[in-house]
Amino acid sequence: MNETFFRFNFSRARASIARRAVRAGLTAALAALSFAGVAPIAHAERADRDKPLNIEADNMTYDDLKQINIFTGHVVATKGTIVIRADRVEVTQDPQGYQYAVGTSAGTNLSYFRQKRDGVDEYIEGTAVRINYDGKQDLTTLTTNATVRRLQGLSTLIDEVHGSVITYDGQNDFYTAKAGKDVAGPGNPSGRVRAMLSPKSGGPAPLTGASATLAPSSQIQGTQPQ
Repeated sequence: MNETFFRFNFSRARASIARRAVRAGLTAALAALSFAGVAPIAHAERADRDKPLNIEADNMTYDDLKQINIFTGHVVATKGTIVIRADRVEVTQDPQGYQYAVGTSAGTNLSYFRQKRDGVDEYIEGTAVRINYDGKQDLTTLTTNATVRRLQGLSTLIDEVHGSVITYDGQNDFYTAKAGKDVAGPGNPSGRVRAMLSPKSGGPAPLTGASATLAPSSQIQGTQPQ
C-alpha cells in the first residue's frame, strides 16, 4: 500500500493557498493560514521567535467554519528548537494573532513536546496523551499520563515529574502537577504525583583576588576527646 505523505510549510504555501482560496471563495482560509509562528516560551530559545512553523503529516484538512487546520498521521511540527509530535495536531489562531496547537495521540502512542532553553545546553521535553500549547500565555499543558523532563544536552536527565496533568509556565519557569488515576500503578495505587529533582551544582568559587598568607599557629585549639 502506498502511503500518502504530506509536508506543509506555511511560508512557502501562502501563495498557492491564496489562489485556491480566491477561486473557492474562502478568503478566510488565507487569514487563518498566514501564521507568524508559535510564540516562544520566555525562558526557552529566543531565536525560535523568528523561525517559520513547519508541519509534516500524512493528511491535512481545513475547517473554514471553525477556522481550524487539522493535521493527521505521524504529525511533526517544528519551529526553531520547538518540536511537537502526535497522531493529530490542530492549529488555530485568535483575532490578535496568537496561535494555539493541540496534539493528541491514541492507543499506546503518546504526544511529544521539546524546546531548548535559552543560553544553556538544556532542553524541556514532555510526553502525554494530549499536549496543549498556548502561544498567548506561553503555557504548555500535558494531560493524561504526563511526564516532563529537564535534560542537559539531549541525553542527561536532570529533573523529571510524573502526573495526570502537568502545566509548564514558560514565562516563569514554573511547574504544576496534579494526581490522577491514569498514572496509578504498582506502588502508587492512588496515582500520586512523583518527581525526581536533582540538586543544583555547587561548584567551587572562582579563583579571584590575591593568595592568602599562611602561617603556623602558636596554639592548639579545641578540646581533647575524653
